[in-house]
Amino acid sequence: MHSFFIGALGYPLLELAWRGRTHPSMALAGGLSTMLIHRIGKTCAPLLWKAILCGLGITAVEACCGLIWNRHHQAWDYRRMPLNWRGQVCLPFTLVWCGLSAAYLVAEEHCSSR
Repeated sequence: MHSFFIGALGYPLLELAWRGRTHPSMALAGGLSTMLIHRIGKTCAPLLWKAILCGLGITAVEACCGLIWNRHHQAWDYRRMPLNWRGQVCLPFTLVWCGLSAAYLVAEEHCSSR
């Protein structure tokens, strides 16, 4: 549950820092995403594979949130981004999520080893 709250706060803050605005649904997306990262982090897979799985998982969470909320509230629009799907998700941000997930996993491992 701890990881949910980290994401529920961190994801909207990251979006505020990046775009200057966010939507309340991003707190749910962030919480679910960090729970997913935490679960994947417990596997014995190499860090690269964990990061890729996390990036794909976060993209799936964003796609679901987009189909539920974004269609009505227009919180984000990726239609101008390359390799996007219905304006809800795109490959460049999937790659960003992979990188941020790797950093999160390393930090989580470092903190848990103390």
